[in-house]
Amino acid sequence: MSVVLTPPNPPLNVVLVEPRIPPNTGNIARLCACTGARLHLVGPLGFSIADAELKRAGLDYWAHVFERLYPDLEAFLAEHGTKRLHLFSARGEKSYVTAPYQAGDYLLFGSETEGLPKRILEARPQDVYGVPMLVDRRSLNLSTCAGIVTYEALRQVTANFGLGPASR
Repeated sequence: MSVVLTPPNPPLNVVLVEPRIPPNTGNIARLCACTGARLHLVGPLGFSIADAELKRAGLDYWAHVFERLYPDLEAFLAEHGTKRLHLFSARGEKSYVTAPYQAGDYLLFGSETEGLPKRILEARPQDVYGVPMLVDRRSLNLSTCAGIVTYEALRQVTANFGLGPASR
């Protein structure tokens, strides 16, 4: 028996701000494909979206998950800044499980090296969350963090999340 998921409508939105490592972005694309989430990329990117490593990790899912590429954070916020945004940081003091997720929310993750820009974290402190980890650790891998948060958001918003008939 396998788990069957009915994604929320509208789906969740996973937003990567200035990602640097192609396999992480590809893995997150696969996560989005398997959960029904939409992927938004905010530049500048540390790679080309035609990158072979990115395509290999995301397999053939791009057409099903990729929503849009924004040139920078300001362009993304100009379009989506008034929507429900949840910001994730290694230094977030509130646990990701306490975020009040709803269908259509935007889950923002920063680059692997810098995280989210300080200016957005300071402008929206009420929207900043973290995934708990040991005090003396720097951070989780970006794709691991995105997976943890996305599935918690789905758990909260999807009534049909759980064991169901075999999907294969």
